[in-house]
Amino acid sequence: MDVEHSLQQRMDLFRQRCLELGLACTHQRMVIYKALASTTAHPTPEAIYEQVKREIPAISLGTVYKNIRTFTDAGLLREVSVLHDSLRLDANLGDHHHLVCVRCKAIFDVPETEVTPVQLREPLPDGFRLERCSVLFLGVCAQCAAAQ
Repeated sequence: MDVEHSLQQRMDLFRQRCLELGLACTHQRMVIYKALASTTAHPTPEAIYEQVKREIPAISLGTVYKNIRTFTDAGLLREVSVLHDSLRLDANLGDHHHLVCVRCKAIFDVPETEVTPVQLREPLPDGFRLERCSVLFLGVCAQCAAAQ
C-alpha cells in the first residue's frame, strides 16, 4: 500500500470516528491528525506542535496535547512511550510491534507477521483483561552504528 493511500485511509477513519463520537472535526484537529498520520517516525507532541505551527501559527502546545489526548481516548492514536522521557505517538493502528534504537531513540515499525506470536505461560491475574500485546525490540540503528 502506498503512503498516500495509507494517509487517505487514516484521514477517512479520523473523520468517521469523529462523526461516531460526536467530536467536532475542526480544522485544527484535521491538521494535527494529518501531521500524525503522515509519518512513521513516532513523533513527540512537541515535534507535532512544531509542524502544525507552520500551518496554524496561533496554535498552542496545550491545544496540541489536548487533541492528542482526545485522539488517544478515541482510539485514533497509540502511545509508544517505553524507554523514552517523552511521549511518542503512533497513528498506525494496524497490528505491529516496534524496534527502538537505544542510542538515538528512533522507533521503527515491525509488522506483526514478522514476529512469532507471543504467549503467556501463566494465566493472567484475576480481573486483568489483555487488550493487545506489543513486543519491543532494542538495538542500534544503522546511522548510530555507522557513527561509532
